[in-house]
Amino acid sequence: MTLTKIETEQQFNELVTEDLFLLFKHSVTCPVSAEAFEHYQKFIAEHPQLKTAYLAVQEARPLSNHVAETFEIKHQSPQAILFKNGTPTWNESHWRITEDSLGKAISQ
Repeated sequence: MTLTKIETEQQFNELVTEDLFLLFKHSVTCPVSAEAFEHYQKFIAEHPQLKTAYLAVQEARPLSNHVAETFEIKHQSPQAILFKNGTPTWNESHWRITEDSLGKAISQ
């Protein structure tokens, strides 16, 4: 499993154009985010074909804000956002980010 960390709008823009792309916003200081990040890692390990990346909110605040403002999705962390063809189709935060919820989101 390869974890892809992004920090710039350019990196995000290259990925968001994929048919299916999962973005995970991670707070490196939050225990809830740490738990959600573990679910995210387990999920992507089982779905290696899924294009995905994460950002550390404390290190990439401008990118995190860009995503929130561009797509009108209230910023939260942790937060998972699923994009289909460049459009957000699902997002969830905090304890609602589980392997099960991620699986249901990509199968819709």
